[in-house]
Amino acid sequence: MNVGAAAARPAPLDMMELKGICREYAVGDQTVHALDHVDLTIGAGEYVSIMGPSGSGKSTLLNVLGLLDRPNEGTYRLQGEDVSSLDDDALAQARQRHIGFIFQFFHLIPRLTALENVELPLVLTGAAPRERRARATAVLESVGLGPRLHHRPDQLSGGERQRVAIGRAIVMQPSYLLADEPTGNLDSKSGGEIMQIIERLNRDGIALLIVTHDPIIGGRAHRHLTLRDGKIVKDDKGP
Repeated sequence: MNVGAAAARPAPLDMMELKGICREYAVGDQTVHALDHVDLTIGAGEYVSIMGPSGSGKSTLLNVLGLLDRPNEGTYRLQGEDVSSLDDDALAQARQRHIGFIFQFFHLIPRLTALENVELPLVLTGAAPRERRARATAVLESVGLGPRLHHRPDQLSGGERQRVAIGRAIVMQPSYLLADEPTGNLDSKSGGEIMQIIERLNRDGIALLIVTHDPIIGGRAHRHLTLRDGKIVKDDKGP
């Protein structure tokens, strides 16, 4: 083997890579180390749970990975691009290209229908009305909401609202789906249905990262991260 050639080979582009990531917050006269020199690589198509006690840094890690929060220190490469120092507009564009987010409390716009909520990311890209309507309709049908396209969030159950949120998260065909307690506001039946949907998306090739307090939900992942005091203290990649 040519060692020099191997050393020069570029790193794979289809990954999230954190090196020495720190995120600090000032709380009164105290400094909280929400993330403390975190190194982490997430490859294409992985299914990862992120667990740990309250205040361990789980949601902060997800927000940094999702480009919703900036680290104070360290380097973050997303799909081969160093996104650590991008300005807000460039971050928004990178997030739009690569990442979908699902939240515990849905974050739907109340006055918009299910279809309009899912269309919204496409509106922001300037997609033509016919194209965005067709894509949003297809996505909602894929999550079982074909008959509910024109219902507003207050006319939908919790499980249906989360399906709308999933549709909005995937309509841009992201490489990564980041879920923060996606079943935390649902009954067990609806939560199980939501997990089946997002796990199907993972089987179709989307990398899935899920923050959860529920060990049963977390145990479904193929890789398990445990955080404590802003550090990854366990990374179980399974068999």
